[in-house]
Amino acid sequence: MTPFEIAIEVAGWAGAVLILLAYLLLSLGKLTGRAPAYQLMNLGGAIGFVINGWWHRAIPNAAMNVVWAGIAIYSLTRLARRQARTSASPE
Repeated sequence: MTPFEIAIEVAGWAGAVLILLAYLLLSLGKLTGRAPAYQLMNLGGAIGFVINGWWHRAIPNAAMNVVWAGIAIYSLTRLARRQARTSASPE
């Protein structure tokens, strides 16, 4: 296995760990779906799966994770906008 192929496998396994950890923390009540950490873990996990899935030509897996990453980016954008509105509002 070349170093590049090892990196592809590491990306896939890291993606799996991040998504599973995010789900575990959500299930245990340690994070909420609105927590930036939760969304960032899902985004990182999805990117790892996209890299690995694309390399292995698992196109349905890669495509689903592109959508998964898009949802995380959308959620992070909404959270940032909400935070900006809250910070900008007069007290």
